[in-house]
Amino acid sequence: QVRLVESGGGFVQPGESLKLSCAVSGFVFRQIDVNWYRQPPGKELEFIGRISGAGSSSVPESVRGRLILSRDDNRRAVDLQINDLTPQDTGVYFCKTSLATRDYWGRGTQVVVSS
Repeated sequence: QVRLVESGGGFVQPGESLKLSCAVSGFVFRQIDVNWYRQPPGKELEFIGRISGAGSSSVPESVRGRLILSRDDNRRAVDLQINDLTPQDTGVYFCKTSLATRDYWGRGTQVVVSS
């Protein structure tokens, strides 16, 4: 069964760091790219990074330097490390992958950054 499950969200203070994870099942893990998105309250979904099956990653300029993607083949998971959190990082974080013509999404994990 194809499944993506995000975890690691929570309530954090500005300046702290957080690591989110996306556990993947139902795929040949090393063959898939995984994308991360977030949706701030009342705003559009925003792309925030991609990691390939080979482990190369990219993030948009808006988050470069604070977001780091990695993958753990043993855990079948992709991790998203967010450093120096600000209230603007508040939102629901989703991971997504694609196979053939279909997209598969997790249900998201919520991050709230507030003092």
